[in-house]
Amino acid sequence: MAGPLAGLKIIDLTTVLMGPFATQILADLGADVIKVEPPEGDTVRHLGPMRNPGMSAGFLHVNRNKRSVVLDLKAPGDRESLLRLLQDADAFITNVRPAAMARLQLDAATIAAANPAIIQLSLVGYGQDGPYAAKAAYDDMIQAACAIPSLIAEVGDGVPRYVPLAIVDRVVGQAAATALLAALVHRLKTGEGQSVEIPMFETMVPYVMSEHMSGLTYVPPNGEPGYRRLLSPSRQAYATQDGHVCTMLYTTRHWNDFFALAGQPNRCEGDARMRTIADRTRHIDALYAEVGEVLKTRTTEYWLDVLGSADIPVMRLHTLGSIMDDPHLRAVGFFREVDHPSEGRMVEMAPMGRWSRTQPASPRPAPRLGEHGEEVFASLGQAGSADSRSTP
Repeated sequence: MAGPLAGLKIIDLTTVLMGPFATQILADLGADVIKVEPPEGDTVRHLGPMRNPGMSAGFLHVNRNKRSVVLDLKAPGDRESLLRLLQDADAFITNVRPAAMARLQLDAATIAAANPAIIQLSLVGYGQDGPYAAKAAYDDMIQAACAIPSLIAEVGDGVPRYVPLAIVDRVVGQAAATALLAALVHRLKTGEGQSVEIPMFETMVPYVMSEHMSGLTYVPPNGEPGYRRLLSPSRQAYATQDGHVCTMLYTTRHWNDFFALAGQPNRCEGDARMRTIADRTRHIDALYAEVGEVLKTRTTEYWLDVLGSADIPVMRLHTLGSIMDDPHLRAVGFFREVDHPSEGRMVEMAPMGRWSRTQPASPRPAPRLGEHGEEVFASLGQAGSADSRSTP
């Protein structure tokens, strides 16, 4: 494996999306991630379009660069196999509820006894010291708990809808990868392993409230919650003569130049609402609505050209289909066709960033269930154990 994390061994006992997304980040960066799956496999293997059973599109996009072994952790022999895997691992990440891990006799103390230097990262729905500790947590539930649907209702038609992305799983997965790396840095300095708990709810609340706490920041409060610019109903993709365009007027220059391009060079003079960013934010609904009326007068291509030439932020509104043909993504090779050994030709997305010395790569496709059991356990002197089961 290439990448800056080459040499790290991570045991991955996670399923669905949040945990596998976190471990794919680490695997893309070069870590040896061993995905431990139950005999039926990760649930996501069986959801969505697929060419072969157990190899869904969703699974392929969050499990590349990993090795898969199968263990039934309710079976004593397989539990012992997991403990042997953990003995020389750098980290262990799981999204199994702590109570369930305790019933399997795989609590933090047991794992630390097997490997005192290991980093144990537990992904949970809610901090385990609070009253929500035992609640089931899914992306939609955490979005609701963080008031995200309420914000959408406020700027839309009053219906509290969820963001149509598994946004919580992705954000918390990224946070988990960051936390794991921080714990590994601490171990490099001290030699100390530790347990880290990353709760979905508490991780997501700052993503909402850092902008929207607003006047509630102060004691006593000096205003209402909510950042008005973000909550403007007119903050949207703007209609043009033939489609939509996305632009954002932020600085005083942006506003002056926009109205000059619209044939109103003196529009901002003498308007108290336009003097400063604070003034504009207080009146942003009306100002954005005025921008929308101007943009309706020309075509999308016209605005992309003239606003871009004036260095005013502007972007085409993509669909899920059109983004696949974006010229920038094509130029940087973001979507690439690869050959999967069992699934054939497929589209893969590039790993994170550009590195001058340790560029991450994708040498290992998403694994078939149990595909690497023999090689993983042969290295521990356990060839032929139950984990060697694999799908055809």
